[in-house]
Amino acid sequence: MRHFEHLAPSVRNGLFHRQPAAFDAHSPAATLAVALGATLYSPATRPALAEDVVKQAERGVVSMVLCLEDSIGDADVPRAEENLVRQFARLADLAATGRKLPLLFIRVREPDQITALVRRLGPAGRLLSGFVLPKFTEERGIPFLEELAAAESDCGRRLFAMPVLESPELLHLETRTGTLSGIARTVEKYRDRVLALRLGVTDFCSAYGLRRAPDMTAYDVQLVASVIADVVNVLGRADGSGFTVTGPVWEYFRAHERMFKPQLRRTPFAGPAEELRTALIQHDMDGLLREIQLDRANGLQGKTCIHPSHVAPVHALSVVSHEEFSDAEDILRPEREGGGVMRSAYTNKMNEVKPHRAWAERTMLRAEVFGVAREDVSFVELLGASVGTAA
Repeated sequence: MRHFEHLAPSVRNGLFHRQPAAFDAHSPAATLAVALGATLYSPATRPALAEDVVKQAERGVVSMVLCLEDSIGDADVPRAEENLVRQFARLADLAATGRKLPLLFIRVREPDQITALVRRLGPAGRLLSGFVLPKFTEERGIPFLEELAAAESDCGRRLFAMPVLESPELLHLETRTGTLSGIARTVEKYRDRVLALRLGVTDFCSAYGLRRAPDMTAYDVQLVASVIADVVNVLGRADGSGFTVTGPVWEYFRAHERMFKPQLRRTPFAGPAEELRTALIQHDMDGLLREIQLDRANGLQGKTCIHPSHVAPVHALSVVSHEEFSDAEDILRPEREGGGVMRSAYTNKMNEVKPHRAWAERTMLRAEVFGVAREDVSFVELLGASVGTAA
């Protein structure tokens, strides 16, 4: 699979200075963790789930989570499990005809669901990339990871874990440090199996009866922002000890009455793209775009998504700009290994080799999977091309 492969070759050629690279379920974990992009969640009860998965893959989705947890009622779990088994068999048939599929993960409720589902899926389980582990702490997480290891041994294939950090113990100040330390010990022990860490911001807000409005980001809710900062501080370091931490879910996908001004300036959308700006504002996407930018500024990569309309903005803003690529390339030149400082090729900033090296390395990894935009192409053109295709 390849990001933006749903666009016509002529469109991609006009957008990219360097095309996104291909990857698959067997690619290195470091590549897959970044390539997840907008991970689309879907309840496992959907009757046409297999067809939905294929349709979303054709529209540019490269990772999906089929959910047995909070998105369905307690009484629906047995029916949802049965549906998953049927739908994976259907997906195997579709894949045999050449239909492309995204990376697929199952969000479970309890540890023993992991080994039970792997057995029930049978040969169709080869389409499964791993499991999403809810309300992850050291105490609760170890049984999940042990079951994952057992399932991996039984089926003889690599299976990844994506723990969700959403427990009250992580949110509450008096237990946060100990909880983070325990999570760090656990994921380090199982490092080879942990693909990425996901933030459950909805559960954080729930603990205090909060819900952010569509014209506010997660970073405007100080309780949430403080947890994100501490998670990245402990678990997202760039010294080789960290993990990819994904951005929180954006809950809105229909127009709401607005209290504040739109957050999208007119200038980038001047001309034909003015209609795109209007549509984004009408569907509260300006808040999503701002939150995506703040995610990256705060050390997060990719995003949990609950609606297909959120995928294109996440991916468009994941493409490395020509300016970012130019800076990263300059910083990582072999002759710069000794350090130093130089003016950027765009003559608008200072590039200091040693302090900016980790940023440059992360930028190059993102460039590999999302590509590099042409010098005259901004996220507006990337988003416009993707939205037009999805429509």
